[in-house]
Amino acid sequence: MASTHRPPIEEHPDLRELRARHDRAVATPRAQMVEALALITGLYLAASPWICGFNGFTTLAVTNLITGIAYALLLGGLGNSYERTHSMAWAAAALGIWTCVAPWVVAGDVARTRSITSNLITGAIATLLALAAASAARDRDTTRPGGSNPRSRRPMPGLDDR
Repeated sequence: MASTHRPPIEEHPDLRELRARHDRAVATPRAQMVEALALITGLYLAASPWICGFNGFTTLAVTNLITGIAYALLLGGLGNSYERTHSMAWAAAALGIWTCVAPWVVAGDVARTRSITSNLITGAIATLLALAAASAARDRDTTRPGGSNPRSRRPMPGLDDR
């Protein structure tokens, strides 16, 4: 039996091109702006009970703290894992929507003017930033040669030659 030597998948030209494309996408001013604003939004959401003065409502304060940290980790790390941005952005959008409805959903009487106003504004901004990140990831996937349109796919050297 003859064995054929195949290079590791990390050396495949399409994979190298994909990584280079993601590196270029992260370097755009739009991606950097969304990442910075998302990080600030997540940190504000985590600290909002103490900033706005509704930290006496422990359930909403803990909810905002956890949600803010999760949001900052999801979209604040946009540059480190741009390949998974699309799915992370949808999860971050869900956190933004949760932030909007949290004052009425969490246990206890936490729906006060300060908490509602803070959560609605922060949740709306968080959702819009997440949608911007999702749209940027979608735009990058459909505009490249061989993108999501299967008819425009380039043949893979070595695999399509058979």
